[in-house]
This record gives sequence, C-alpha cells and structure tokens, in this order.
Amino acid sequence: MEEKLPATISRTIQTKLVLPPDTNHMGTIFGGTVLASIDEIAAIAAMKHSGSVVVTASIDTVNFLSTAKAGDILKLEAVVVSTGRTSMEVYVKVECQHLDTGEITTTTTAILTMVAINSEGIPTKVSGVIPETEEEKRLFQSAQIRKSRRMQIREYSEGR
Repeated sequence: MEEKLPATISRTIQTKLVLPPDTNHMGTIFGGTVLASIDEIAAIAAMKHSGSVVVTASIDTVNFLSTAKAGDILKLEAVVVSTGRTSMEVYVKVECQHLDTGEITTTTTAILTMVAINSEGIPTKVSGVIPETEEEKRLFQSAQIRKSRRMQIREYSEGR
C-alpha cells in the first residue's frame, strides 16, 4: 500500500515586503518577481513533502487577480495537493495586505508541478498526499483533469 502524507507536512508560508526595486514603471509589482517567489515557495513545499531535491516541471496556471505596490506585504502559501509517481502538484496562493488600508486581497494563484530527483538527477518516487481542507480536497479531485491537459500540451509541444 502506498504511503500517504497529510498536506500539512508540505504547507509553507512566506511573508515578503514589496520594495521599490520589485515594481515596474506603474509602481506595481513585476509579474516576474511574483512568479519567482511562487516557484521558490512551491519548491520548498514539494521538498518538505518528498524529502528530496525537486525541479519545476511545469507551471499550469497563473492567475494574476490584483496587484501590489511598494510598501505592501505579500503572504505566499503553498501546499502539495496531489502526487504522481515522482511528481507533486503544488497550489500557491498569494495575498496582499495593503498597508494604507489594511485590506487583504488575493493577488495571484498558481498550480505548479514539481518532480523529486535523487543526487544523480533521476526522478524518484514520492508519497501520496492526504488533502485536509475543503480547497485541498477540491484541487485533489480535479488533479487528473489537469494532468491530462498537461500531457496533451506536452505531446503538442514535442510535435507528436
């Protein structure tokens, strides 16, 4: 029987201050800066789940819903929501606390696939995951649909 770990093991939270160098000419945070932070926290969550080094295999979806500006506080939260043999699907949510109003808004959501690798760079088996929150359960239940879509895109990209 496959070992399964609770999603809590992978849950990772980071808080960051948006600084002027993180912003574009409109004074809002660069999308690429947000993407780098999303990739980093997804990797940390996947490493906590797998107990091994990971690489990013894909970024399925990134939804930029609102923005942040210098002085705002970003809270990033990542959790493994489904697994394959060597891969982990990680959900990341980014929230912004607007310093001037105190209002908290969701700025970005993303789903990434990370692959566990060994010291030779070969993919290695990972444990399954037990979703705990309602959001995790919904994402777990729809994981196969996203995996099928990823496989179709991969085949198309490889020219098959």
